[in-house]
Amino acid sequence: MTQIPSISTDRLILRAPKAADFEALAAFYAEPARAAGFGGTLARDKAWRWFASLWGHWALRGYGYWVFADKDTDVGLGLCGVWEPEGWPEPEIGWVAFAGSEGKGLAYEAALAVRDWAYDVKGMPAIMSNILADNARSIALAERLGCTFESEYNNVEMGMVRVYRHVAPEARGAA
Repeated sequence: MTQIPSISTDRLILRAPKAADFEALAAFYAEPARAAGFGGTLARDKAWRWFASLWGHWALRGYGYWVFADKDTDVGLGLCGVWEPEGWPEPEIGWVAFAGSEGKGLAYEAALAVRDWAYDVKGMPAIMSNILADNARSIALAERLGCTFESEYNNVEMGMVRVYRHVAPEARGAA
């Protein structure tokens, strides 16, 4: 079994996905407006395959998505992690807040922890985030993280996306 590390923040635990987290992810993928920024809706069976692939990504790459969960209750609130499936030009930090978890700074808190882990533990020299041009909430989060718009490219899963560049490891203190 792949060992997925845990990360603690003030309010969250970033942990391996659990079977109990699937319902929130299936609900996310069933809602067109919410799923649009993450590749579009998926039928429940396809959402299950995507959910199961989270473990496989960790096994193959040594990094992937965590579920970010409430530190006190362990209820899954969203996903955040480093993702680099076939066809991606480099690793990216991605995030999703499940229903009821938006607007509380939770994805921001998780993304900061993920970025620190990627730089400090994995030694990644650079990280991007792929964001669709009309995903205003994700763009706002990327900008809050100190990311800058760099370019656009045709992502194999999502079509034309904007690349937001994360603050370089050595410049994090200034962000």
